[in-house]
Amino acid sequence: MAIVSDPGKNTGDCAQAEDCVHIRKKRGFYQTCGKRMTDVLLALIALAVLWLPMLLIALLILIIDGRPVLYRQTRLGQGGKPITICKFRSMCPDADKRIGQLDPDMQRQYEREFKIDRDPRVTRLGALLRRSCLDELPQLWNILKGELSFVGPRPILPEELRCYAPQEQAMFLSVRPGLTGYWQACARPEDTYTAGRRQKMELWYAQNVSFFFDLKILLRTVCTVIRKMLG
Repeated sequence: MAIVSDPGKNTGDCAQAEDCVHIRKKRGFYQTCGKRMTDVLLALIALAVLWLPMLLIALLILIIDGRPVLYRQTRLGQGGKPITICKFRSMCPDADKRIGQLDPDMQRQYEREFKIDRDPRVTRLGALLRRSCLDELPQLWNILKGELSFVGPRPILPEELRCYAPQEQAMFLSVRPGLTGYWQACARPEDTYTAGRRQKMELWYAQNVSFFFDLKILLRTVCTVIRKMLG
């Protein structure tokens, strides 16, 4: 099964993925060792370069929005193991408790997609951090610990697993979730759980892990972040 030539052209990729969901590829050096080695090396470099900006971001959150500085949440890691991911807090402190107070349309969107467009719980500083993806920087520690990879399926909440068919869940959980990923970097507005396209993109990645695919996703992520910041 060939690796997709352009991660951005996901319409064709998803069509391919639909026909290949249950096919497993033989794992090579990159999948077994190289990817983890690359993750550790890049995470160490990133932390050495970004520790000061991370400290400044933490101070800004503390001064402007108060405590806590970090937001912690339990997600599913490789093999379904629960992991605790950390982000710089971008929402109000009691954001999880406010879900029931949201507009009914927003509640329905969250129940279907586990995310909300134009979420009113996001703070002004948090919106800036999200747009620049700086809120994700604490997850470099998760990468060093071996819980995340730089590229992989989005780490999901335990209840999100129901969006995948029973025979797809093992494939989805067979790889480490990522700081960024195929769906995160390349998805279009219609690539949702409801449409079934998000699942296909995540499963397609899980079956087609390679160095060059990861590199394309990382480059697409950088371009996406720059476009959001300039937009």
